[in-house]
Amino acid sequence: MQNIRAAAVAGLFYPDEPDVLMHDVRTMLAAAHPGELSPKALVVPHAGYIYSGAIAASAYATLKNIAQKIRRVVLLGPTHRVAVRGLALPGTDAFATPLGLVPVDLAAAQAIAHLPQVTANMLAHEQEHSLEVQLPFLQSVLSDFKLLPLAVGMASAEEVAEVLEILWGGDETLIVISSDLSHYLPYSTAQRVDNETVQSILKLHQPIAHDHACGGTPISGLIVASRKHHLTPHLLDLRNSGDTAGSRDQVVGYAAIAFTQDQPEGE
Repeated sequence: MQNIRAAAVAGLFYPDEPDVLMHDVRTMLAAAHPGELSPKALVVPHAGYIYSGAIAASAYATLKNIAQKIRRVVLLGPTHRVAVRGLALPGTDAFATPLGLVPVDLAAAQAIAHLPQVTANMLAHEQEHSLEVQLPFLQSVLSDFKLLPLAVGMASAEEVAEVLEILWGGDETLIVISSDLSHYLPYSTAQRVDNETVQSILKLHQPIAHDHACGGTPISGLIVASRKHHLTPHLLDLRNSGDTAGSRDQVVGYAAIAFTQDQPEGE
């Protein structure tokens, strides 16, 4: 009998009716204009879809031309409810959304289980939205893939990069980092702070502070890995909740960034 992580924020962060959810996601994807990119990694926001869905869609739309190659998604996001040391595996066989089940890549989980910074912590995943909200987009864009979801707590950029190195793979592996940017700043202040954060990411400068990006730790780990593997980041979208569905008194920032391999490794 499968051990399934049930959807925790369907009906809250995104629609819980399959037809409505699929329609909304496809509408956001169709409205995106990602350009001609073939990303190895993405940074995407994780708020409710009315706030950050369009920004996330601009990242997932870049997968259109390479979707048939992708068989594994390594998904890292910050923990919001449970304190974790290192990176936590879910200890489950699959994740459920209203669109169906996403199988966990148990072989990939086993490949990193020996690392001291990797643990299994079902509780850390049970209510965590940063990973879950990415799944309907992935289910809509990809056809047949397995997931390796990691809830990232207190860890160094190097510890994250070590995990990514083992899981790096080739064209069959996509890395997704789930992160919002600044939280609850006035609109103009958030624009300035978020632009500075994005410029650091685009220049592959880390560490990225947690008060500038809640997923700062996994982003910093991706930056370390990107420098080693010669990835180039491209900004796809940068907005905040004041631009989408909220007031401008206190906003949350969102960015979509694609990391591409400009030439085959080793050349």
